[in-house]
Amino acid sequence: MRNPEQAPRALRRPRTTRRVGRGGRLLWGVSHSLIWLYALALVLPLYYLVISSFKKTTDIFDSPLTPPLDPVWHYFGDAISYARLDLAMVNSALVTATALVLTLLLAVPAAFALARSRGRLSTLLERIFAMGFLVPTFAALVPTFLMAAYSGLFHTRTFVILLLPAGALPLSVVLLTQFMRTVPPELEESARVDGAGTWTVLWRVFVPLSMPGIATVLLLNFLNFWNEYLYSLVIIGPDTSQRTIQVALPTLQANQATEYGVLMAGTAITLIPVYIVYVVLQRRMEQALISGAVKM
Repeated sequence: MRNPEQAPRALRRPRTTRRVGRGGRLLWGVSHSLIWLYALALVLPLYYLVISSFKKTTDIFDSPLTPPLDPVWHYFGDAISYARLDLAMVNSALVTATALVLTLLLAVPAAFALARSRGRLSTLLERIFAMGFLVPTFAALVPTFLMAAYSGLFHTRTFVILLLPAGALPLSVVLLTQFMRTVPPELEESARVDGAGTWTVLWRVFVPLSMPGIATVLLLNFLNFWNEYLYSLVIIGPDTSQRTIQVALPTLQANQATEYGVLMAGTAITLIPVYIVYVVLQRRMEQALISGAVKM
C-alpha cells in the first residue's frame, strides 16, 4: 500500500528545470562583457576630463588616469576669465533657447497638418521634409555665407538664430508627425463635437499627447544647437560680445604653450547645461522610446 504521507507528493506536478547549455552561458557572458566595455568606453573619457580639470599639464601627461593629489581649483575661474566663457555661455543660451522656440513653433503645426492629412500631397510634403537629411552641412556653407552678407545680418547672432531652425525642421517634423499619427481620431472628433477649433484641437489634444515626442525633439535639437561650431564661427566670428561658447572655448589653446588643465576645465563647464537638460528631459525621452517600441 502507498503511504498516505506520500500521496500529496504523487499528485504534485513534476518539477521542470531549465538547463542552460554552454552556448547560452557563453552568449550571456559575452553580451554582458560587451555592455560593461561600452559603459567603460563612455565613462572613461568623462572621468579623464573631470580629473584633468584639477591637474597641472605635467601631471596630466605623467599620470593621466590618476586622481589629482594636489587639486588646482582656480582653473575653472581662469577658463571663465581668459575666454570670457560666462558671456559666451549667455550667448549660447540665448541662441539655443530662441532657436528651440522657433523650431517648435514651426514644426508642431507642420507635423499636425501632415499627421491629419491623407493623400498624395501630404506624402509628397513629408518626403520633401525627409530630403532635408540629404543636405550635408558643408554644402550649404557658401550659400549661407552669401545669404548672411546680402541680408545685412553678417556677424550677428540673429542670422544664426534664424538659420538653426531651418536645419532642424526636417528631423523635427518627421519625428513629430509619427507621434501625432498615434493620437486616436476619436479624440479629435470628440473635441470637434464640443466646439473646439483647429488650434484648440492642436494645443489641447495633440500637443499634450505628443509630449514625449516633443521632449525628444527638444533634447536632440538642444544638443545640436549648443554644440554648433561651424556656422557660429563663420557667421558670428570671433567677436567676444556675440560669440557662442563653442567658438570661445578653442581660444584657451595657445600656439606655444597650452595649459591643458584650464582647457579641460573650460570643456567641463560647457557640459554642465547639457547634463542639466538631459536630466530634465530624460524621462520624457524614455517614454517616447518605450511607447515607440510597444507600438511596433
